Amino acid sequence: MRKTVRTVLAAAALTAGLVATTAPATAATAQGTPYLPGVLRPSVSQSAQDAALAKYYDYWKKNFLTTKCGAGTYAVKAPDADHAFVAEGQGYGMTIAAMMAGKDSQARTVFDGILKFVKAHPSVIDKDLHAAEQDENCKSVNGSDSATDGDLEIAYGLLLADKVWGSGGSVNYKAEALRIIKAIKRSEVNPDTKFMRLADWADSGKYINSSRSSDWMPGHLRAFEKATGDSFWGQVRTRQEKAVTQLQQQYAPKTGLIPDFVVNTNSTPKPAPDGFLEDHDPHYGYNACRDPWRLGVDGITVSGSPAQGQVRKMNTWIQQNTGGNPAKITSGYTLSGSKLPGETGQHPCFTASFAIAAMNDPGSQAWLDKLWTSITTWSPNAKDYYGTGITVQVLIILSGNYVAV
Repeated sequence: MRKTVRTVLAAAALTAGLVATTAPATAATAQGTPYLPGVLRPSVSQSAQDAALAKYYDYWKKNFLTTKCGAGTYAVKAPDADHAFVAEGQGYGMTIAAMMAGKDSQARTVFDGILKFVKAHPSVIDKDLHAAEQDENCKSVNGSDSATDGDLEIAYGLLLADKVWGSGGSVNYKAEALRIIKAIKRSEVNPDTKFMRLADWADSGKYINSSRSSDWMPGHLRAFEKATGDSFWGQVRTRQEKAVTQLQQQYAPKTGLIPDFVVNTNSTPKPAPDGFLEDHDPHYGYNACRDPWRLGVDGITVSGSPAQGQVRKMNTWIQQNTGGNPAKITSGYTLSGSKLPGETGQHPCFTASFAIAAMNDPGSQAWLDKLWTSITTWSPNAKDYYGTGITVQVLIILSGNYVAV
């Protein structure tokens, strides 16, 4: 089974082959997908927003991209994960590169290099999916099977690439995306429950009716349905949207938080028990911290999205819980809103993601501006690929540079 634990600062960074930022991002005018009327943006100028994005993007490139895994390849290093390279990191890298296509002349080269790395490491269970972990020697390890969050992001990144660059060049991005989407349907979705599986290995035992809430990305599923013409993806999205509402009502009526892992997906979904797979499975931890971002971006781009109301619940609670002070956001909560034992201090996944929830609430301008200040004055950490990669993607959205497929 896969067990990636967030242990920031616990691993030494890989330094070989680090990418020199020879073509820094330019702070150009935002040219992303228009947001819905009433969606909040930070009050600072557009140039200040673009400059903040460029700063963090350049840091990400310099500290987390490496060419050590072969000629023509790029890979995203994960010094804070169990292994040197993880699937979600490659997916994040592909999405970030495609989103930054208009600001970085190297973006397509980076994207194609990560895709080359991904294709060189197929899952042993389904060869059209990516093996989830590689060691410092760029060899697949820990079962060499998949992780759903990585494959979802890789497929979405390819659809983005098709949108921004087209598929008439050396790589047919659309065809690659369709190949992977077909494999996700085949091996990473439970066909009976319409929930995402944890991975291609999670098709039996206690895992068969389980799911990771941060894999419930409505925007990705909308893109898959649009690209394939397959209504199956709309069914998956609708099932998971209903599950978010049900979990909020039944287990988190005060906070709106949802757990890292969910079980019982074949009947009435409920939080996974302690010890199910990782460290804080029934709680709002280092997986679910992505939920306000993943749900929230759907809320600001799709009229009538259930995600808007879902993240407003989270946004209202976190403001009240912190007294409007982002410095009081901590790294993990129970679904009732208590701080998790053993978790102290802040992490960008939690603080940054809540900013996307705030964009959905017209009454939260002052709160959003505080979150913006907190995010953009945070000193990035060269051993925290997870927090840095999420921060870059959140800044892409906050600055209006987000591209919806």
